[in-house]
Amino acid sequence: MDSSTQSKKGNQNRKTKDSQNKSHMPPQKDAYARLLSQHRSSKFNSYLEQFARNTLGQNEVNGPNTSHVQSDGLNIPQRRRDQLLNDFSDSSDFSPSSLKNKPGESSLSTYMEKLSTGNGPPDYELMPDVSERLRKGQRRDTTTSHDGDIESGEELIALNESKKQQKQHKKSVVSNEDGPQSPNKTSTSQQEQEMTKKSKKKSPAKQKEDQRNRSKPEVEAQMPPLSKDQRLQPNKGANSPADKKKNKGSKKQVFEPYMPVEEVSHGLKRGELIEGQIRINPKKYHEAFISCPDDGRDIFLDGIVARNRALNGDIVVVQILPRDQWKVVRSDSDCDGASESETPRKQTVKAVNKQLNRPEDSDQDLCANCANDKSQDKPFPSQLSDGELQKTAKVVYIVEKKHSRAVTGFLKFLPDKKFAMFSPTDHRVPRINVPLSDCPQDFSSRPDDYANTLFICRIVDWPADNNFAQGLLAKSLGQAGEIEPETEGILTEYEVDFSDFTTEVLDCLPKNLPWTIPPEEIKRRRDLRKECIFTIDPATARDLDDALSCKLLPDGNYEVGVHIADVTYFVEEGNALDLMASQRATSVYLVQRVIPMLPRLLCEELCSLNPLTDRLTFSVIWKLTPEGKILSEWFGRSVIRSCIKLTYDHAQSMIEAPEKLFTAEELPPFDPEHPIDEIHQAVLHLHSIAKNLRTQRFSGGALRLDQLKLSFTLDKETMMPQGCYIYQYRDSNKLVEEFMLLANIATAHHIYRHFPELALLRCHPPPKAKLVQQLQEVCDTLGINLDFSSAGALHKTLITTLGNDQYSAARKEVLTHMCSRPMQMAQYFCSGQKTDEQQYKHYALNVPLYTHFTSPIRRYADVIVHRLLAASLDCGPMLGLLTKEVQKQAIHCNDKKAAAKRVHELSTELFFGVFVKECGPLESEAMVMGVLDQAFDVLVLRYGVQKRIYPKHIAGVDAFHKHKVGKTTELTLVWKPENPNEAPVQQVISIFTRVDVQLISDCAALKYSAELQRPNTNES
Repeated sequence: MDSSTQSKKGNQNRKTKDSQNKSHMPPQKDAYARLLSQHRSSKFNSYLEQFARNTLGQNEVNGPNTSHVQSDGLNIPQRRRDQLLNDFSDSSDFSPSSLKNKPGESSLSTYMEKLSTGNGPPDYELMPDVSERLRKGQRRDTTTSHDGDIESGEELIALNESKKQQKQHKKSVVSNEDGPQSPNKTSTSQQEQEMTKKSKKKSPAKQKEDQRNRSKPEVEAQMPPLSKDQRLQPNKGANSPADKKKNKGSKKQVFEPYMPVEEVSHGLKRGELIEGQIRINPKKYHEAFISCPDDGRDIFLDGIVARNRALNGDIVVVQILPRDQWKVVRSDSDCDGASESETPRKQTVKAVNKQLNRPEDSDQDLCANCANDKSQDKPFPSQLSDGELQKTAKVVYIVEKKHSRAVTGFLKFLPDKKFAMFSPTDHRVPRINVPLSDCPQDFSSRPDDYANTLFICRIVDWPADNNFAQGLLAKSLGQAGEIEPETEGILTEYEVDFSDFTTEVLDCLPKNLPWTIPPEEIKRRRDLRKECIFTIDPATARDLDDALSCKLLPDGNYEVGVHIADVTYFVEEGNALDLMASQRATSVYLVQRVIPMLPRLLCEELCSLNPLTDRLTFSVIWKLTPEGKILSEWFGRSVIRSCIKLTYDHAQSMIEAPEKLFTAEELPPFDPEHPIDEIHQAVLHLHSIAKNLRTQRFSGGALRLDQLKLSFTLDKETMMPQGCYIYQYRDSNKLVEEFMLLANIATAHHIYRHFPELALLRCHPPPKAKLVQQLQEVCDTLGINLDFSSAGALHKTLITTLGNDQYSAARKEVLTHMCSRPMQMAQYFCSGQKTDEQQYKHYALNVPLYTHFTSPIRRYADVIVHRLLAASLDCGPMLGLLTKEVQKQAIHCNDKKAAAKRVHELSTELFFGVFVKECGPLESEAMVMGVLDQAFDVLVLRYGVQKRIYPKHIAGVDAFHKHKVGKTTELTLVWKPENPNEAPVQQVISIFTRVDVQLISDCAALKYSAELQRPNTNES
């Protein structure tokens, strides 16, 4: 739906003529504020005072009015002054024609029109009795109030509720002064409606400019003085009356122009600007955040205009807005998203009420209540502490467009337009105008044929004067709701290269197949082909890049080896194959298939450590005590021959049955030189050592936060889900994990010793202190004793604090999820780019140095580490990269790893949606993870998925109430009685509440929702 259509719908109750003339106009700023900002003369003040005096005289004829506010410049009754603010707050047209039907106001209209060409900086900031509402102005989001860019019903409801609250506030002010209103009396007068119609003429860019003008004194107080040119630059455009007349008919600017590069650079150096990665709330697309450099609350970006055409994940530069425009937060949970039930206006009222010891539900006008208290002339924001405010900002520059600008969605035909409207399925991306010439040939004549067709569209431009981006269709994927089209859309959106490898890349592979290791290469390596070496992997794995060995020594110690596929032997640095691998950076794992980083000839054949085949490897071999203490260590290139390919299930069976004699039929094919019993004993020895290593690691301060992982069984022919289950992390998984960690840690120390300026390492920053503090307060409210002083302390208290009843495991899952929120992502980096070695640390593992060495088939970071390792051992060439180039590749690997993780999550969601559609409804127990004002999140225990439930949509719930308990929120649901003679059933929803849910497929393609089931009255 385009903006004009939505505007017309919003004006159905207005006069036809006004609707036609005004419905296309964008919203404006507070016109009264604009008027004051243009005139600082005493003549205007005296005129306004005379006007108010005349009005007061007329009122006194009808009866005395005792509600007054004393002012140095104006003796305006408080009631009348508030009415003036209400009358003018949404108006921008003060011409005589707009007010000709309003007796007693024509002189004011004429005077306003006469002065409309005046200029001058605003001085109303200095007027003692101008309300805070006037200083700040009415906040608006252009994209949600005018252009119709509302992507979901939830946002539309929020917008309507916001408008209702504004009207209710005006109504409450009148009723508080004049007594009860008639039920038939509307909350807005005809005059206000006329003003509202005319308030849609001003562009958001102008709105932003006036917002800056209104807050200019505070901006200058916070930031260093700028040159005249710098101050004027953001204000370029049609702002003066002359410019308006000159540019009449031209499109208004929706977004501010970006700052010049030089100005951005200087601003960053002076600390006036902040650089960061933007994160857009997927549930509320008008909210966005970037991390605060001082580890405080995230910085809030309110609305699409504030984002200034940046998309999710982009690296941006932002400018902090003046303090009077910061967001009021009632609790720490508001920092990650605005309250669902309360507008910023209402939040402000509650905060001020708290400061003035008034009841929380007091929604009186701020100025009306504060003006009588001279000690509290400015209740907001000066009386609010920084703890009650969250910094807000606007984007002034985009450093790097991380977002692919490619999205999946649907086309909509617009009559009498030269373009179609593309609506992305991701609501964080704007709607896109696509030329009809780029649409299917018969789209204009048969648009309904494409109603359910999924397309990929690429944004090619987003002009500053348009709410919508411009784009071109890249591909028609097929029918929405089918797995393959949806999967291709996901891969495209996250820039996963799933194309076939080019001929140039394939030419880098060995030509003579079947390939065998050259004899001279074997001579240069340590020959381990006679050793008992085996792999342990998932049953479906085909890229086997690690193997293990364990041999009991005569002295009672063990020789333990970790053997990793030698990918760098086949991938020569700098050739086409290496370039392609560096660009892909990682293999991407979908539910039904893998998008490999390397050609399948390498990742499934020549590099994969397949059983009973000679393979080239990089090995690290230790001499260990039974307790896991390292006595000696060896690194080097080797050649191995795996004797068997074990799955985790095979290894687990051996661990659980140490005395059992396994038969050949129970295991995969194996090398006769190494009997089953030898393999079994090696697995048991590794398990014993791994348990000791794990115990030492966690006693030394390590932390592990395991979350439920959903897996599927697929039909081998159709690849459709036949079933799903929670993946079990067992001792066999822990066995492999411990030795991979040991190898990675050892390799990190080795390459850092040899290349302190070039080593590619992996750090894990500690959790954000502010979020940890918030979580600590929530846990204290819940009576949970968690120690957040270190990773190890958190791990110890996490596993001992939740009791041992039947739901203790579920509570641990919920608490684990809560503890994951403050955690930061681990990152690759080049050691030469960080001067402080404390920044090298890995928080969760609690080790000073860490890297990735064990998966070079699927991770390019491991390939670089292998090259560094080879160079340090003089068995390979020196790495041909500089420090900055290693750091650049590290950043790229971070981005690709994060994208691969998200793609896997979306693939899992896609397949589970299919499973619910085919096999649902599905019933399960669930546990509440978090409670908001009008919704709550649950963890569905049987399937490990998380869903949000809205009480207002629950069939059978008559009402619900919110109340605060310490730092947490609780909802009380009132269920309608099943029998008329019974009382309603109340159900309290708080964190850790156990509920029953039913997962039901939605009408939307492959989407599903969770429906709360009526509680058992015996349990309640």
